[in-house]
Amino acid sequence: MAEEKREMSTNDIEAVKRLNRAYDQIKGELAKVIVGQELVIDQLLISIFSRGHCILEGVPGLAKTLLISTLAETISLSFNRIQFTPDLMPSDITGTEVIQENKTSGERSFKFIKGPIFANVILADEINRTPPKTQAALLEAMQEHQVSAGGTKHVLEEPFFVLATQNPIEQEGTYPLPEAQLDRFMFKIFVDYPSEEEEMEVMRKTTAPQKHELSEVLNAEQIIELQQIVRRVPVSEHVLAYATSLVRATRVRYPDQVPEFIRNSLSWGAGPRAAQNLILGGKARAILNGRFFVATEDVQAVAHPVLRHRLITNFGADAEGITTDTVVDKLLEAMPTNESELSKDGRIPKVFGSEDAKQDRSA
Repeated sequence: MAEEKREMSTNDIEAVKRLNRAYDQIKGELAKVIVGQELVIDQLLISIFSRGHCILEGVPGLAKTLLISTLAETISLSFNRIQFTPDLMPSDITGTEVIQENKTSGERSFKFIKGPIFANVILADEINRTPPKTQAALLEAMQEHQVSAGGTKHVLEEPFFVLATQNPIEQEGTYPLPEAQLDRFMFKIFVDYPSEEEEMEVMRKTTAPQKHELSEVLNAEQIIELQQIVRRVPVSEHVLAYATSLVRATRVRYPDQVPEFIRNSLSWGAGPRAAQNLILGGKARAILNGRFFVATEDVQAVAHPVLRHRLITNFGADAEGITTDTVVDKLLEAMPTNESELSKDGRIPKVFGSEDAKQDRSA
């Protein structure tokens, strides 16, 4: 048994090294087309290898669509773009049943025609432009990786990712995603303007008569294997406590357990799915950087994209221009990362310090 464990560990370490090399190669391929946006690329890859979905928010013209389609090409996955509009119906996404006649026997039967959701990478472009019933059509696919039609379940091909975009301007006539749907997305990623040097490079590349040939770095089977490796990355009790502490410190429902600035800024905090995604994102970030362990720095690195769409600011914070990112900044500054300091935090012993909790984990 000991030899088997050593062999599995060796295989996992080799897989981590392979993923680290693939990570560098993917970034190199993307750099042929995409200028800058390194943080956005990192967060997208972390989400993909964590088996999560993303929302990308940014003004028009920042290459959000190009980035997603190029990424799908470099990892050899099928790609479909769905342009969300006010008249889009759920069946336009998932597919529909049509009556088909057998010309030989004359019998008629229903046949399911697959919609654009049946691809590995789905770009839900301007998802806030379509009514809630169409937005909700994505929920089953995102969570269950399947589509139900006519009483039949149609399984989606793995791997499967929904990468949605939102335009932060011109909010009139849009349909903001409700909190329950936002919580289904692992990350909310902000795509910002490029720097002056990057924008000049964009001008050079996009106005030149040259086409870049992209190489395929990974295929679907390899991605699924690496997603499984991410789940096996060990996490210490200290890092689990830190992630739990961050999430629980946002819950204003328990005023005696949260910092004062949280009580003054938030009307609602993050749920358990936020802690799960902090750990999963930390695992993926660790092995993308060639490490087979998770540090508190990995959790901190994914805290903003995980928490920013799961926190709701109150009226006072909105009036003062305080955003959820500002709240997360203060939270990261206030929360100790040292194990000894973290163990003294009043919120942690209730989760990790009791003997009952230790027995539950050992069981």
